[in-house]
Amino acid sequence: MKTIQQSIEQIKKYPVIPVYYHDNLQTCLETIQACYQGGIRVFEFVSRGDQALTNFNALKAFRDAHLPELYLGIGTIKSAKQAEDYLALDADFIVSPIVKAELASITLNANVLWIPGCMSPTEINLAEDLGAPLVKLFPGSTLGPDFLKAIKPLFPEMLFMPTGGVNPDHASISKWFDAGVSAVGMGSKLFEKPAAATDYQWLVDRCKQVIQFVTA
Repeated sequence: MKTIQQSIEQIKKYPVIPVYYHDNLQTCLETIQACYQGGIRVFEFVSRGDQALTNFNALKAFRDAHLPELYLGIGTIKSAKQAEDYLALDADFIVSPIVKAELASITLNANVLWIPGCMSPTEINLAEDLGAPLVKLFPGSTLGPDFLKAIKPLFPEMLFMPTGGVNPDHASISKWFDAGVSAVGMGSKLFEKPAAATDYQWLVDRCKQVIQFVTA
């Protein structure tokens, strides 16, 4: 388990964060390994299926054994019970689609980064008041980079990360970073498998390319 400051520094250093879930553990293991080979060092698994807790625990063991630089967090956390379950498994950070005081309290007490999802200045202000140093702009496809440009001056100390609506291409990524984000969460579009692919090399290559777009 990493401290809040350690997770913030890692996200700033490696600002492309895959957001992923699959019921099949072997698929999860191969996916996370390919992302790591592609340069990913922060990964958000999401609690969206019956096997989420079991698979996260297995992914953490695999990370500890084989992916030493990876920060592994859990997303789609909406309740105190969920947060406590994953903190017990040493999740490095917690991501939620909502702003909820009890989630802030649980994670702050554990010195673990909480990234709440926000869609309005009021929600961002509440997240800030609750101690969140980084918020997820969600859904990013609805809000867009222009929204961030408009509200960012109101929150000079806050860090922002859009999830949803970030495409794995230079145009999309550069618009978000030009608007002032500190990181981007990337879900289904990052993981769209080419029809001709027979292994995971396509995902390794795509992660490398996306990272190049960020650093270009």
